[in-house]
Amino acid sequence: MLNLKKTALTGILTLAFSVPAPLLQAQSLTDGDTANIMALKKTALQSNLAYEIDESLTTEVGPRLVGTPGDAQGITWAVAKMKQLGFDKVWTEEVQHVTWTRGVAEARIIAPYPQKMVAIALGGSTGTPEDGLKAEVVEFKDFAALEAAPEGSLEGKIAYVSFRMERKINGAGYGPAVKARGAGPSMAASKGAVAYVMRSVGTDNNRLGHTGGTNYKDGITRIPAAALSNPDADLLSRTISRGKPVEIFLKLTAERKDDVPVITANVIGEITGSEKPEEIVVMAAHLDSWDVGTGAVDDGIGVSVTLAAAHHIANLPERPKRTIRVILFAAEEVGLVGVKHYMKDHENEIAQHVIGAEWDFGVGLIYEMVPGVGPAALNHIRELAHLLAPLGVSLSPKNDAKGQSDLSLLGKAGMPAVNFSPDGMKYFDYHHTDNDTLDKVDPEALKQNTAVFTIFSYFAAQSGIDFRK
Repeated sequence: MLNLKKTALTGILTLAFSVPAPLLQAQSLTDGDTANIMALKKTALQSNLAYEIDESLTTEVGPRLVGTPGDAQGITWAVAKMKQLGFDKVWTEEVQHVTWTRGVAEARIIAPYPQKMVAIALGGSTGTPEDGLKAEVVEFKDFAALEAAPEGSLEGKIAYVSFRMERKINGAGYGPAVKARGAGPSMAASKGAVAYVMRSVGTDNNRLGHTGGTNYKDGITRIPAAALSNPDADLLSRTISRGKPVEIFLKLTAERKDDVPVITANVIGEITGSEKPEEIVVMAAHLDSWDVGTGAVDDGIGVSVTLAAAHHIANLPERPKRTIRVILFAAEEVGLVGVKHYMKDHENEIAQHVIGAEWDFGVGLIYEMVPGVGPAALNHIRELAHLLAPLGVSLSPKNDAKGQSDLSLLGKAGMPAVNFSPDGMKYFDYHHTDNDTLDKVDPEALKQNTAVFTIFSYFAAQSGIDFRK
């Protein structure tokens, strides 16, 4: 977790409380609205609620892989928590996915220098034969090199992509690295490979593998796929660099059953608008997690921030004009499955989704807001940015946000969005690993995160701005 310097955080909190209200007033808001925002900010910055929610989720439920008992328990927990926190309406919407179990993973170098390696199956991977498999390994520096390999050149071999992810505050290193996870197994199989291994998509040096979903192409043999810990990827690359043939052993007991459906659910709660209840401001996160760690960061932080923000607004004497809807999506980790169901269930209501924001990245303070609104609405976004500036949040010069993760589908369908950028320097140290646990969550950063989401959602719900224009 990002260790925040007390002096820096104290400065942010002092500035947040001390800026005179007249300087923060937005033209779209009344004096009373601005006073509410100041009160909400103070409450969020002083409240431990978001951390308490994450603690509850990770202690009482834990990991929430689709189709597991934890997934079902998470849904029950979320419904009860929303009701406890004062949501006016709470309901679930069924989501269907396929059955997949992780099993165990075993990997080692057999020759020329026998060594144990730590590996983890990629989400959705098939298993190896019962006794595992042995084959020579061929290294590729990145996905493009694998893609360029001649047809048939990997016949009977194991493909290995050794590309290392770069650490970036905004997570920009993820995109270049994750392609090898999603498309790598099918690409390797198309060249004749019998299995696929890759360096974990992560920035840590722990001897832990990073899981994450993979996608098999139709018409191509599905081969076993695993990620090596960063230290073991280094080890394998060093061994290959000696110039001798390298043989590895891989055993995965993962099992995939596309013909056996599992049922999960999106969990939705609303703070009903007082004047325009049909107009919806969305805050979102995903409720599911991988089966490693406890999902405290990915996406326990998002669950906690959105629930706490809605609760603070629900405690105001009057509801905002528009409805605030918190959506905890199911099955995000396995391919945005929950939001795809949501799009079908609400296809005639997308025009009523006036704006949305999702949390699904980062472990530190939010430092920037990226809008994705109509040109006329940009002036109002600047008003919102003025309210957020005392919290250390700057306004990006870009105006191309579509929403993070799940909400990106709604953004592409026309819903305006804002993306909040938190410090993600250490996020991919924990992402999709056994290290995704509550101790990585910074309670003080969580207060600022919650204050930002609270101000955003109240501003959007109360101001009546048409963010599409």
